[in-house]
Formats: sequence, structure tokens, C-alpha cells
Amino acid sequence: MPTYDYDLFVIGGGSGGVRAARLSAGLGKRVAVAEEYRYGGTCVIRGCVPKKLYVYASQFPDHFADAAGYGWTVPEASFDWPTLVANKDKEIARLSGLYESGVANAGGETFHSRASLVDAHTIRIENEDRTVTAEHILIATGGRPNPHVALPGHEHCIFSNEAFDLAELPKSIVIAGGGYIAVEFANIFHGLGVETTLIYRGMEILQRFDMDLRHRLHEEMAAKGIRILCHTIFEQIDKRADGRLAATLNSGETIVADQVMLAIGRIPNTENLGLEAAGVKTGVRDEIIVDSLSRTNLDNVWAIGDVTDRVQLTPVAIHEAMCFVETAFKDNPTEPDHDCIATAVFSQPEIGTVGLSEDEAVKRFESLEIYSASFRPMRHTLSGRQEKMLTKLVVDAETRRVLGAHILGPDAGEMAQLLGIALKARLTKDDFDRTMAVHPTASEELVTMYRPSYLVRNGSRVD
Repeated sequence: MPTYDYDLFVIGGGSGGVRAARLSAGLGKRVAVAEEYRYGGTCVIRGCVPKKLYVYASQFPDHFADAAGYGWTVPEASFDWPTLVANKDKEIARLSGLYESGVANAGGETFHSRASLVDAHTIRIENEDRTVTAEHILIATGGRPNPHVALPGHEHCIFSNEAFDLAELPKSIVIAGGGYIAVEFANIFHGLGVETTLIYRGMEILQRFDMDLRHRLHEEMAAKGIRILCHTIFEQIDKRADGRLAATLNSGETIVADQVMLAIGRIPNTENLGLEAAGVKTGVRDEIIVDSLSRTNLDNVWAIGDVTDRVQLTPVAIHEAMCFVETAFKDNPTEPDHDCIATAVFSQPEIGTVGLSEDEAVKRFESLEIYSASFRPMRHTLSGRQEKMLTKLVVDAETRRVLGAHILGPDAGEMAQLLGIALKARLTKDDFDRTMAVHPTASEELVTMYRPSYLVRNGSRVD
């Protein structure tokens, strides 16, 4: 039987890779992780964590304005971008250290190096110019922003990676994209006082989310002063002599701004990993092809997270890592469960959603009951803010099972996490109705909508 240097070698020190390494090392396995940049991956270094911190920062102008209705006199506020960036960096450094030390404390070994496959059991540690062997190899290298190389002038644009560390806060920005990254950054920059324009090629922002939420969020963002142009794309980006950028649109309009940001999707990090040399198959988007157990076409090589292009969410990568450990080292084959995943968009107002949208449910179920409520949250009654909240339940009329729950408003993401448990348990609308409300809260609407707002029969709405 071959003898290897490690039982498991993980390429990629993000949330999924670190979780797999830490759990495997805790089982007494000989484990190593190689990360070429900083431990923590996209989520910790240039994704969820810094984004949420910036979301918090961008909400303070609204908080200051709302305070007056509650009797507070708030002096004129000022914002310092370098302070935010510096404090964000301190927190990320702390978390990155915890990710790396977590592996070491569990008994694993960490490398600060790029790693690539030589063959199915051999890995080259690039910075040390040497190879090691492993019985199992797990690829968890994540993804990166789509550079849109076909766009003339794309080299002048920034991406979500760079947006966190700009030398100075721009006075104006144009963002291309309609997904959650584009929408969140549009709200962040606008909240920080930046003149913001969002352009999107589709008919409405946030494709695959429930249409009622998409429309309402568009309206609320526009009311705040964010310019949104749908059915629109960049034709080219030019850098002017004064350093500003001129973005030419397919409509013929040219928008001049300090920064242009591309947020048009993410692609798997599979370049120069030695996949071809090792014989690992990839797909049309260069994603690593895996089976239901996260195994590649090679029995001992596995992949999890964004590099597989299945579901690009940090908790999903962590879940896939835990399933991998069960399968590879506990003799308990476990398939990741990608059904009914709760998610949030940290826009302003916030979105929380789990399960099927109405449009998706119509395609799968013959008869639906739709429960919807739109109201001004209590927190806005004294502030005078006109922003409204939306709650919506999509219910199978035959079984009464709640198929989807969708919220737009304060703390929507927190509500979605709890709703995720209810929908995962396949609870019915009757279960919701039997649940006592917590009053006064916005979330009580979820258990007090007793009559459907309308029905859907064979794809047609019945009022």
C-alpha cells in the first residue's frame, strides 16, 4: 500500500477548505493546507465580512436622520473613509489569523504558497519549489470576479475586490450588474454619499429572486437617489485626461464618473492548478466537475465551494466540507443538501428569502395561495420615513406546505435564517397560523396573514 506524506492536502484556505482541514485534523488525520494569499478566503478577506461592515457604515446617515423624530438632535456628521478601511483591515487580520490558527491548533500544517497538482496524488508547493504527496486532495480555491475582457477599457474598471481598499472614496461611481454584489455595493456607495448609477442588462435587478421583492427594492433604491438603468450595457470605458472614466452605454449615453465597477458574476479559480496534468475534468465555465459527493472524476480528488460553481455561498462551502469529511474519513457517504437554502441581500432595505419564488412555484405546482402584506415598519412611524416592508408566503394550495418565504425590510436576513428552519421542516401554512405572534414586531405578519391575497391556478392569477 502506498505511503503518502499526508492523508489530506487542501488547496485553498477559505471557509470550506479550512473547515475540511480542521475537522479532518481533529480526527487524527495528517492534514496540510496551502493558501497563496491570506487565510479566510473570499468571505473573510474580500467578501461577506468586509461587505457587511461597509453596509453598517453606509446606514448611519439614515439612522442620524431618523433620530430627529425620536427627539434626538444629532450634530452634523462627517465621514472618514480611511478610518473605515483601516478598522476593516484590523478586523480582517484578526479573523484571518483565527482561520489559520484553527488548522494548526487541530494538528494540521499550513503553507503560505500557491499549490498545484502534478498528478492525482502529488502536489507542488510553489513557494518552496518542492512536491508532497497525499492520499486525498481537496480543491477549495473559490472564485473571482468575471473580468469581462471583451469590454473595451475593462482594464480601467474596479471589481468587488478593489472596492474595499480604494485610496479615496469616489464622488461618483457607475456599477454594472444586477446581482446581489452589484446591488449591495450600489447601496453601500450611495449611503456613503457617492453619486451612484447601477446599470443592468436584464429587465429587473436580482434575477431569480421573487419578482415582487425585485420591483419593490428597485423602487426604494430609486427613491433614495440611486439611478438604475435596466436593459442597458457598457459598450466601452475610456479614461479621460483628468483621470475620470467615461462609460459609453448601448443607449448612446455616456456617463462620466470617478470609478466604474464591474459586478457581472464570478468565475471559478481553476487556472494553473495543474488540473489537466492530473486528469481532473472541468466544465464549460472552467468549473471542476464533481458528483453528488463532491468527488471529481478521480477517486481521491475532491472539490467543494465556488470552484465547483454549484451554489456560491459561504455556508454552502462549509456544509460541503463537513459532508466531505463524513464521506472520506468517517465511512459515511453524505451528499450535500442544496435544497431550500436561505439567503439574504444586504441591500437597503434588506432582503431575506428562502424557498421558491412565485414564478418558480408556478412552474412546479398547479395551484398556489399567495399571502402578501405591505406596511410601514413601526420603527419608521416617528421618523417619518416612507419606506415600506414587504412579507410574502408562497403556499401549495393542495398540501398547504409553505414553498417560499420572502421579506423586504429591516432585519430580513435574520428572519430568513429562522424561516429556513420552518421551510426545511416542510411546515404548512396551518402550522404558521397556529403559531402565536410576537407583538409588536414586523415578523408577526408572517403568522397573521390568514387569508390569501390571491390564488394562482394553472399559471394564471385569480383575485
